[in-house]
Amino acid sequence: MQPSTSARTAKPARRGALPALVALRAIATAHAIAIFAQPVFAGVFLSGDYDMLHMHAIGADVVFYLVLVQLAIALLLWARRGPRWPSGVTALIVLGETGQYFAGLAGGLDVHFPLGVALTALTTAAVIALWRPSALGVAELAR
Repeated sequence: MQPSTSARTAKPARRGALPALVALRAIATAHAIAIFAQPVFAGVFLSGDYDMLHMHAIGADVVFYLVLVQLAIALLLWARRGPRWPSGVTALIVLGETGQYFAGLAGGLDVHFPLGVALTALTTAAVIALWRPSALGVAELAR
């Protein structure tokens, strides 16, 4: 049985999503590494090395810029007929990190600590899901 015309034309468009997927995996992994460094900087600061607060602030900027790039690539992936869930999850992380940033600046540690834990968990889950071929339909992209 011959595939329909729409199925034949849809395949090359999905194949174009593969470079965006590779880029998204790379930037999401870099973002996860950066977000894991944040509690390390904060912990060293809280143990008495007050210079680490500056590193924590720089780290916050790096984490936020990385997630903005991640969002742009996730939207590109979606536009190239890839999965759309990375865009939604990344947008949620952007919102959370915006709140995290302002809570940290305001000294609202009662919000900053638990939100940081939640963001680290969500980022970790997203990276794991991005690297799972079955979750993204990579097998379909390779055909």
